[in-house]
Amino acid sequence: MATAAAGALGLLSGWLWSERFWLPQNVSWADLEGPGDGYGYPRAEHVFSVFPLAAGIFFVRLLFERFIAKPCALHVGIEDSGPYQAQPNAILEKVFVSITKYPDKKRLEGLSKQLDWDVRKIQCWFRHRRNQDKPPTLTKFCESMWRFSFYLCIFCYGIRFLWLSPWFWDIRQCWQGYPFQPLSSGLYCYYIMELAFYWSLMFSQFTDIKRKDFLIMFVHHLVTIALITLSYITNMVRVGTLIMCLHDASDFLLEAAKLANYAKYQRLCDTLFVIFSAVFMITRLGIYPFWYVVNDSFLPKTVLISHLSNSFAFFCTVYKILRIFLAYVPAVYIAFLNKVRNKVTYPGRIRPRLCTLHSFLTSFLFSMPGRSWTISSLACK
Repeated sequence: MATAAAGALGLLSGWLWSERFWLPQNVSWADLEGPGDGYGYPRAEHVFSVFPLAAGIFFVRLLFERFIAKPCALHVGIEDSGPYQAQPNAILEKVFVSITKYPDKKRLEGLSKQLDWDVRKIQCWFRHRRNQDKPPTLTKFCESMWRFSFYLCIFCYGIRFLWLSPWFWDIRQCWQGYPFQPLSSGLYCYYIMELAFYWSLMFSQFTDIKRKDFLIMFVHHLVTIALITLSYITNMVRVGTLIMCLHDASDFLLEAAKLANYAKYQRLCDTLFVIFSAVFMITRLGIYPFWYVVNDSFLPKTVLISHLSNSFAFFCTVYKILRIFLAYVPAVYIAFLNKVRNKVTYPGRIRPRLCTLHSFLTSFLFSMPGRSWTISSLACK
């Protein structure tokens, strides 16, 4: 039994790492074990250095949230206290846990007679009890500030590194001499740091605040880690740096909008989110598919006729599926901000302009092929 399992595992490993699938013709994994220049060529064993680095990033995050993010939150007026605690009541607690968190009128009247409380007091109790389970704003602010800081720093580093790289200005340079492209120290640090950060997010999301998009973000982190790892091992690092920098361009803007929302700077939140939505669509729904993927100059003919097209098609397909999921994110936040905006009074022409732009962005997102949602509930009022 053990021998059969080992044999099956060996066949699976041989099929998964088939040179005919991942590498061009007449190129083997042994060819990429040579010294090259600088850091040599990317190797699978380099990936193992990610795990201690991910643990270090997580430790730095704890220090950052404690000594930097928390004081900043207190400075902008976010209180270091949890939500109002509901008055202990065994009967209402049993209903809340076992039956419903949103009792209807008939149940409220029955509880009112049973407890000799008026209906309004019971409604307040359920509202306070629901809020009691919500994570404190201070915790959410600290988490978002950490992600904002990292995304901003890694994006600035990526722009600085790519600015001096020839493939940033000419995409065809991504495949010139492939796969014999030496690994520089800057490229190695960029790739390993990105991979380590996503590994830290993969583990920390089980201890962070549980949000409604937990499953989607879990899949997002898993796919991102797989793509970064496989692209590194197969030495697709040049095109990988372009894609990572392109995706980082909008991430720090989203976290900045969240920070402004937690601090109750609503106009700043609206402005940042509109900028985020525009950058998101331009980079991930515009530049990436129409410049990096569709452009004929992206893959020269010598690469297209090789088996590399199989692996590149794999990366593009997974990224396309992932983007379909994440394309809903701006629309969801637009709905959230429109809901918040109804509680805010804007002077002059600020409100109409924001509503017009938000309506345009929402319509654009939901008018794409395959969308079946309606946006009547998202319109500005």
